[in-house]
Amino acid sequence: MHKIIYYILVVISLFLWACNNTQPIEQPKKQRVFPGYNAVLDDIIKTKDGVIRGLDLNSSTDSIIKKEQTVPTERDTNYLYFEFKIDSITNYSVTYNLQNDSLDEVEIQINCTDIDLSTDIFNDLKRYYEQKLPNPTEDKGFVVYNCFEGERKPFVVSLTDNSTPALGIINLVIYRDK
Repeated sequence: MHKIIYYILVVISLFLWACNNTQPIEQPKKQRVFPGYNAVLDDIIKTKDGVIRGLDLNSSTDSIIKKEQTVPTERDTNYLYFEFKIDSITNYSVTYNLQNDSLDEVEIQINCTDIDLSTDIFNDLKRYYEQKLPNPTEDKGFVVYNCFEGERKPFVVSLTDNSTPALGIINLVIYRDK
C-alpha cells in the first residue's frame, strides 16, 4: 500500500514540476523596415515601395484601402481619412485626397506627447527624405523635397515641425507637382 502512495506522489510531483517548467514562447522579432531610423517610421512610412505607405500618386481608392488594410475613419468621394495609434504617447492620421479616383495628395499628421521623441522623429524623417530626394529647400520651418527624377511624375514632399511646448506635431504632405 505504501508503494502505491509513493508512486502516486512521484507522478503528481513530476506532473507539477512539468507544469512549472514550461519555456516561455518567444515572439519572433518584427523585421524592421527602416533600420537606423526611429521605429515609428516603420509604422508611418510602412514600406520602401512607392512614394509613401506602399502607394504612389495616382493610386485608386480601392488600392489605398487595400494597402491600409482597415476601414477609413472618414470617407467621401475624393477623400479618405485614417487614424492610427502607435503607442500611448504617439498617434498619427493619414488623409488621402483624390481627384477622379486618382491619388493627388497625402497628408500625415504625427502627434507625440514626448517632445524629445517628436524631435527625433522629425529629424529621422528629414534624414530619410534627404537620402531619397536630395537637395531639400528649408524655409521658415518647412523642409521641401522635389522629385523630378526617373519615370515618375514630379511630386513634392513637404515636412514641417508644428510642435507646441506640450505636444509634438509633425506634418508631412506629399503632393503632385503641377
